[in-house]
Amino acid sequence: MRVAEDETGRDFTSADDPRLSALDERLKEARHAEALRTGQGAPTADAGYSLGNRVLAALIGSLVGSALIGWCIDRWFGTTPWALIVMLFLGIAVAFRQIIRIAGERPE
Repeated sequence: MRVAEDETGRDFTSADDPRLSALDERLKEARHAEALRTGQGAPTADAGYSLGNRVLAALIGSLVGSALIGWCIDRWFGTTPWALIVMLFLGIAVAFRQIIRIAGERPE
C-alpha cells in the first residue's frame, strides 16, 4: 500500500541521510570521550613515551646530582671516597622513591 504520491521521497533505509551521518559522528565522539573519561580507552604511545622520559630523568638526575654533591663533600673535607659512596646510595633511594611515585599516579 502506497501512502501518497506527494511524499518527500526520503528513503530512511539509506545511510546517505546527513542527519543520520551527523548522529553517528556525535555518537562516536561521545563514546570515545566516555572511554577516555573512565580510563577504558587505549593509552596512546605518547603517554608511554612521556612516562618513560620522566622515569629516566628521575633516575639519571638523582644519581648524577647525588654523585656531584658527594664528590664535592669529599673534595672539601678530604673524606675520599666515603661521602661519594653514601651520596650515591642516597641518590639511588631517592630515584626509586620518585619512580614508584610516578608509577602510582593516575592516568589523565
